[in-house]
Amino acid sequence: MRNTSFYGISPEKALLVGVELKGSNEVWSLDDSLEELAVLTESAGAVVVGSISQRLDRHTHYYVGKGKLEEIHRLSRDVQADMVIFDGELTPTQQRNLEQSLDIKVIDRTALILDVFALRAQTHEGRLQVELAQHEYLLPRLIGQWSHLERLGGGIGTRGPGETQLETDRRIIRTKIQKLKNDLERVRRHRSLYKQKRRKEGVPVISLVGYTNAGKSTLLNSLAKSTVLAEDKMFSTLDPVTRRISFPGQKPFLLTDTVGFIQKLPTTLIAAFRATLEELKESDVILHVVDITHKNAPEHAKVVNDLLTDLQLEGKPTLLVLNKIDLLTKNIHQHSFGDRDIYTDNNAIPVSAYRRWGFDNLVGSIIRMTEREELSLVEV
Repeated sequence: MRNTSFYGISPEKALLVGVELKGSNEVWSLDDSLEELAVLTESAGAVVVGSISQRLDRHTHYYVGKGKLEEIHRLSRDVQADMVIFDGELTPTQQRNLEQSLDIKVIDRTALILDVFALRAQTHEGRLQVELAQHEYLLPRLIGQWSHLERLGGGIGTRGPGETQLETDRRIIRTKIQKLKNDLERVRRHRSLYKQKRRKEGVPVISLVGYTNAGKSTLLNSLAKSTVLAEDKMFSTLDPVTRRISFPGQKPFLLTDTVGFIQKLPTTLIAAFRATLEELKESDVILHVVDITHKNAPEHAKVVNDLLTDLQLEGKPTLLVLNKIDLLTKNIHQHSFGDRDIYTDNNAIPVSAYRRWGFDNLVGSIIRMTEREELSLVEV
């Protein structure tokens, strides 16, 4: 899905579908989740031509109810959609059933995120990680349109006697997955040697985390006065970028930008980006950056905190950085989300990465926290 208007090629038209299960404890509302799906769709280069939602007791073999399926079929034809995107991860059976019933390309949120990641990956490591996640996602879906994958490295001379095309394709994908894992393991070992050297130098390591588009790269650029890609796009940073930060009269430290998080982040991506996420475990301090102007800032913060917990990093020293205060119409202390407020954290620091506001307080807090960490290590 690419927005390639050159050569007369028009962007694909997408119809979005969201389902909310009754009684579910989802933090996100159905409307907010579909709104984010629309941004993801546009990031992949497609155009949203409509959306449909439904509340169900449970998912069906078609993900939606029979009546809703007919409605999706009619609307997709009325708006001349090229594909239907579902705001959730479809099972292989659901995807096959939907494509047969709708007679149109069907993808889910996971495939869409993988596509955006593939578009954003800039380095060899980033591309390896995305490709691994794509193949892990593809393997159980090797049926029908996914056959004939010889172009991935197999083909003539690779087929065993009596194998079906599907069995051959599965073997090709499994072989590719193993090769990608081996390549990433070599990258991980190289990264480990670099980390050992970095540790010997005794420079504190600070890692930036946050929901996608929270302004992490802009913060890194402003602190380091560097030129890391900083765009108002989802997942503009996929590859870890490290800069040495040095302020007059302050101890220098290394600041690392990492991939942005998002709700319903595919497990295949989390596994594939293990080497990147392991950078967080080597950090002395984590800076959790939140776009304080976003209406879903509390939900964004929860997604990141939950992922940090999954990575067993909940005990890591963390500073909550409330970014984009220059865009607030009210004082930071008057800007409230009601019972969803996130200012109870005593380590919350308001800043504007773009205007460089609040940097003295931020850097001072980072230095004090790293010094406390050094002291606790000495005491142990």
